[in-house]
Parts: sequence; structure tokens; C-alpha cells
Amino acid sequence: MQFDIRRFDIYRKIPKDLTQPTTTGAAISLICISFISTLLLIELYYFITPDVISELFVDIPEGGVAEKIPVHIDISVSEVGCQYLGIDIQDDLGRHEVGFHENTMKIPENNGAGCRINATFKITRVPGNFHVSTHSAAIQPQNIDMKHVIHDLAFGDTIKGFRQIPNRRAFRPLKRFNNTNNNNRVSHDYLMKIVPTIYENLSGNRRYPFQFTFFYRGFAPNQPGAPPAIWFRYDIMPITVKYTERRQKFYTFITSICAIVGGSFTVASILDSLIFTASELFKKFEL
Repeated sequence: MQFDIRRFDIYRKIPKDLTQPTTTGAAISLICISFISTLLLIELYYFITPDVISELFVDIPEGGVAEKIPVHIDISVSEVGCQYLGIDIQDDLGRHEVGFHENTMKIPENNGAGCRINATFKITRVPGNFHVSTHSAAIQPQNIDMKHVIHDLAFGDTIKGFRQIPNRRAFRPLKRFNNTNNNNRVSHDYLMKIVPTIYENLSGNRRYPFQFTFFYRGFAPNQPGAPPAIWFRYDIMPITVKYTERRQKFYTFITSICAIVGGSFTVASILDSLIFTASELFKKFEL
């Protein structure tokens, strides 16, 4: 007796002339195909889009990487001219720079009565402050009004191009912060807690942005006659947050596709059988 491999076929075929197409079956088939196509597109989107996993570390895992923190500030002071304003930098290691001018651009505003300062500098990973003031001016203006708008303030690497990074607002919480409604003799104080952050993409490239929170307060200068200023006091937190991009495993993606296709066709087949059986029973009942 000749061996016939067709005995192992578990997908036995039914002759086409023994099947019966129905309008209900066609409708269910079209709905099923549309449903499967939609789920497959969603599954493909989640497969292409990486997941972001967050971790917490004490201090810096790399042991000293990014010892200096880049700072970018873009701020407008509406009532003080550019000839009077400057950026001063201080920290707990003894640094004290008055009128920092490297990588600093001043643009007159409000017909020369105001000034927009765009500056980039680096700070050490110790508590300190930087402030916008008239301390570096040889002649102090009268009735100093430090009302201002913070167009941008960011620490560390830029996050542009990292679309999957969570809680993006935490990296620039002071962006477009308007502070033009206070008394003109008030100093402005921003107390900030800075959290080091590592973002690693699928290629293994790393960026080092910094998240921060802030608390604002307005206060009169301590010494009589002391000019008001805009203070940014910071403290570096010992916790580092790491975000890592991970893509779904390919076999998981294939398993999900098989489950979607097989499950959808099975449910649609059961539904079609129930409707067909119910319609046949109804016809018999009518007869």
C-alpha cells in the first residue's frame, strides 16, 4: 500500500459546490476583515514605536560624566536697558562671576527701555545660583523694575528629536513664564531642584538633559538701596533618572498578529454559524 502524505492534512478541503454563500456571511466577512486590518495597523504602530523604560539611580551611574551642566537662558526684562543688565554666577565652590559675557547676546526691546538676554554657560554640580541684575553696571539706573518674561530655561542637553521622552514639560517648566505683574522694587527668586536625567535611544546613544521643579517668591532687597534682581537658586538632587528605549521583540509581534487573525476569524465563524442556524430555525418555525 502506497504511503499518502495527505493523511496528515488537518485542513481538509470542502468542495465548493457543497458550500452555501449568504448575505449575512458576506457582511460578517467584510466586518471581520476591516476589524483585523485595523488591529494589525495598531499592532504594527506599537511595534515600530519603542517603549520607554524608566529607572532610578543614586548619584550618577557613569561616575562623573557631565560634571559641568550646560545652562541656556532666554529672558526679557521689560523696563531695564541692555547697558545695565548682566548675568552673575555663584556657587558653593567659590565661583563668583559678575557680568558674565561669553556666549551672551543682548537685544534691545521696548524702544530701548527693555532688554532680551540670550545666554549659554556652564555650572558645576554643586548648589549655587545665577541671577540677572545690574550689579555689573558702572552707573545704576533709577527706579529699577525687574518685571520679566522667561522665554526659555533649560539645563543639560536638548531634548529635541526625542519624541518618546515622557513628561517633557518637566525639562522646561519655566518656558514662557510671564512675571510682569509684581511691584517694581521686588526681587524675583526662583528656587529650583534639578534632577539629572539620562536618555538612551534604540541605537545606544545617550543624552543628558536635566529635569527641574521650581518655587517662586518675590521679596524686597535685604539692604536699603540694594537693586532688585532675578535670582535662580538651584540644588542638584542625588537621584538620577534614566529613560531607555526598548522595542517589542519580533516573536512577540508575530504572536500578537497570529492571535489577532486566528481569534478574529474564529469568533466571526462562530457568530456566522449562530446567525445562520437561528435563521434556519426561524424559517422552519414559519413553515
